[in-house]
Amino acid sequence: MSVLLIEAFYGGSHKQLVDMLHENIEDSAVYTLPAKKWHWRARTSALYFMQNIPESPSYRVLLASSVLNLAELVALRPDLGRLRKVLYFHENQLIYPVRKAQERDFQYGYNQVLSCLVADSVLFNSTFNMESFLTSMSSFFKAIPDHRPKDLDCLIRSKCQVLHFPIRFPDVTRFLPEHKLRRRATGSHMSCATGVPQDISSHGHLSVPASSSSEASSTSEEGPVPSEQQGAVLTQEPQRVTADQRGPERQQPPSCPPQGSHTGPQPQPPLHIVWPHRCFSASTQKTSPRSAGCRSIAEFCFAREGVHPLDYRTVLLQALAGVALFRDATGPWEAVFREHDKDPELFFRTLLKLKERGLRFQVSVLGETFTDVPDIFTEARRDLGDHVLHWGFMPSKEAYLAVLCSADVVISTAKHEFFGVAMLEAVHCGCYPLCPKALVYPEIFPAEYLYSTPEQLGKRLQGFCKRPDVVRRHAVKVDTGLYSWEALRDRFRSVLSAEGHSVTEQAQARAGAEGSSARGSLSLEPTGVR
Repeated sequence: MSVLLIEAFYGGSHKQLVDMLHENIEDSAVYTLPAKKWHWRARTSALYFMQNIPESPSYRVLLASSVLNLAELVALRPDLGRLRKVLYFHENQLIYPVRKAQERDFQYGYNQVLSCLVADSVLFNSTFNMESFLTSMSSFFKAIPDHRPKDLDCLIRSKCQVLHFPIRFPDVTRFLPEHKLRRRATGSHMSCATGVPQDISSHGHLSVPASSSSEASSTSEEGPVPSEQQGAVLTQEPQRVTADQRGPERQQPPSCPPQGSHTGPQPQPPLHIVWPHRCFSASTQKTSPRSAGCRSIAEFCFAREGVHPLDYRTVLLQALAGVALFRDATGPWEAVFREHDKDPELFFRTLLKLKERGLRFQVSVLGETFTDVPDIFTEARRDLGDHVLHWGFMPSKEAYLAVLCSADVVISTAKHEFFGVAMLEAVHCGCYPLCPKALVYPEIFPAEYLYSTPEQLGKRLQGFCKRPDVVRRHAVKVDTGLYSWEALRDRFRSVLSAEGHSVTEQAQARAGAEGSSARGSLSLEPTGVR
């Protein structure tokens, strides 16, 4: 067993990564802790693994997520310290969103910095994650009253590289409406009138290139899609709308008429907007018959085969089952909304303005919870009325994917995002993305899918509501395949290869004299086994 995989928080994307690596890398061994009580995992998991990972001369490489304090583990287990150590960041605690600066626990970010110093290679799921971690280090350590460490970012940067979270995208062909199937077949959005590709301006209007020789977009829609979606609502039956229930407004748009035809504009179904974001946290609540019932349902869902293995499901069901995920406390736990980083207020304000203007649209909000729901959700659902198509948890992964495939536009209003699985999954299902021009989004989505202000978001949606056919003919220029497991598999295998030089040495060679001199000022880098 040459590769040792350690996961202190075995759930959601953390579990997905470890499982994929274990399935695809020969001679690997896995040691994990359940995805519950996150704060205690970050504080004490090194002690558990010290006692439960047996010594073995066959280990050559160790991979762990940044939840584990790697510095503690290798200090407690010198035999593991001799391995080539790889650290993977799904998120970083230096800038992880908190409501108030005073709420940030210094220890978690400090542990991650220590882990980086003893690691040979540090991997991040996005450039935003990596750069925000490294550039925030100096300000983060200003919390120390005196004798602060210096230039730690220089010591660590040479070890760092971006290795995107690998996604296994499901085949959603059976869920795609006719116009999306046609679009996939052609690989471009063609003008019904001229037969040439069309572009969508920043205001959502249609523009036809002057030259008929313009090339169609050849970028495939297929691609990676990280996973972090929806929530659940168990206080009511999940809403499932079948084709028979949709009525004439939800039928597929007609095919383009033959060239030269003078038929009038064909009626279009209203624009379908989807907001599929994980948005749950946890909070202490008193035990009640309702909470006990929720926990029973959660236990049942855990046992069901085929439960969607994404963060939002993991977080929600664990919270229902009585798990303390995000803050320390005792007693039963239930889910509450963590609204401070997804900004549902902006999303709903924008939709209500569309309604005030009398524009036609439908919305699916895939995320709700059980207790302490912010007023904005209750008010928005009431005020949006008949515009609501789906609201809450879908009963299965297939039902969730079917909603994404039926939608036209997927929106993020996030104030914070390290990767954006939900958005990529929606793009995989053929949705047109609209994302903030900030955070991780600019490194994944071209500029035409980004907005800088709430006003820009509103204008784009107004244009799409007036001409939903424009969106339906548009082939999204995002190659999600770049984030698929198939595309990233060889890079992961290379990083975890027991032969050859460590990734650290390769990164150091690129780093140059600045990184070398910084490392020389503080000898903290371990010697790996070659």
